[in-house]
Amino acid sequence: MYEFAVTPAVTQIRRRGVTITEVEPGGLGAELELEPGDRVVRVNGRVVRDYLDFRFHTGGETEFTLDVLKRGGEEWELEVERAEGEDFGLQFENIAPRQCANECLFCFCKGNPPDARPALFFRDEDVRLSFLYGNYTTLTSITEDEMTRVVEQRLTPQYVSVHATDLKVRAHLLGVDEGRADISDKMRRMMDAGIEIHAQVVLCPDINDGEVLSKTIEDLAAEYPRVRSVAIVPLGLTRYNTDERLTPVTPEWCRRIIREVGRAQKDLRARLGTNFAFLGDEIYLRAGLDVPGRRHYGDYPQIEDGVGMVRSFREEFARLLRRVEKNRPPDAARLHATILTGALFAPVLEELVGRLNALAGTRLKVVAVENRYFGSEIVVAGLITGQCVLESRERMEGDFVILPSTAHKSDEPVMLDGTRLEDLSARLGLPVRALDLAGFGRLLAGANA
Repeated sequence: MYEFAVTPAVTQIRRRGVTITEVEPGGLGAELELEPGDRVVRVNGRVVRDYLDFRFHTGGETEFTLDVLKRGGEEWELEVERAEGEDFGLQFENIAPRQCANECLFCFCKGNPPDARPALFFRDEDVRLSFLYGNYTTLTSITEDEMTRVVEQRLTPQYVSVHATDLKVRAHLLGVDEGRADISDKMRRMMDAGIEIHAQVVLCPDINDGEVLSKTIEDLAAEYPRVRSVAIVPLGLTRYNTDERLTPVTPEWCRRIIREVGRAQKDLRARLGTNFAFLGDEIYLRAGLDVPGRRHYGDYPQIEDGVGMVRSFREEFARLLRRVEKNRPPDAARLHATILTGALFAPVLEELVGRLNALAGTRLKVVAVENRYFGSEIVVAGLITGQCVLESRERMEGDFVILPSTAHKSDEPVMLDGTRLEDLSARLGLPVRALDLAGFGRLLAGANA
């Protein structure tokens, strides 16, 4: 199995090849006497720049040559034969992301506190990460080498931050000239090669909304299904974002956007059979409205951008409630804890947890955490910090605290302000458990076990 991760804001000197970090015992890599620290430099004479190159050049091949630079300095040439589908059993070094060259008005990095972790100031713009994780790229500075790789290796889908198809507006938003802002030829080249595109619009009041947004939706919909969807998410302003060109999002503005995009969605459904343009959950919740039903989102094409995440959570929680009703955990009434979340999602979670308490006898309290680290405009659960949690201590009750798993790094229990979960537990005087809904379900099934 190939495994890899993304390196955060670290400047790295590019070396030849890709480094092996782990070798599975008994696997093909072990048979070839590959070791952690070895670097695969070429496959069949073709240069290997990273894991994706290795995967592409070895994919489907049963006989090939590996040029390997051993960790001790020796250079090996290995003639490899493998059974069809046989795995190497290798793990590889992290991918070092390419840095963004834009100066976007709304870039969240500009809204970080000056003492934030250095990794939070790194702005990635990498088509590899777009393919692997759904990271958005603007394509303004994509190189010919990168474009060739996307096409040749079929790195599909790609997630593209369009923001506006009006070039003057897009250039203004990205802080680049109109020549760089124009990515129509680049997108067409990808689409002609069979690369599927999911677009994103970060909607900034009085800049790319109104007629500009209508044009953007129509221009992108004209390329359906090659452009598969567009996610429309609201500007997020922290207390450190002081650019006077940016206007804060209001409930009234959100309601207007819902009405306007709702009319476009009705037309799109009639023409394309899909809503195509999807609003981020935050827009509905800020407007004081419930999110649409499951059918609205189809196959949830941009759920990782917060589009349909609340509806999906509601559906999963409803299934959890049905399981509890059918097989009630015998010790559920002993479960006494505080669940922390962002201010925006708290009313939704309170209603769902209230139903669980009534059904199973659990004593779970939902606490909406005010985000004083970034500012009151930041209301999502994933941006909760340790400082925010500590300031909510007086409202907590029970035997432990449940924190959303999105509030810390995926590969390390560290929150955005650098607080480690074990330190947070010590300072609260309560155990802290970072859980997603599946983890919460397992906790419930075992009660306090």
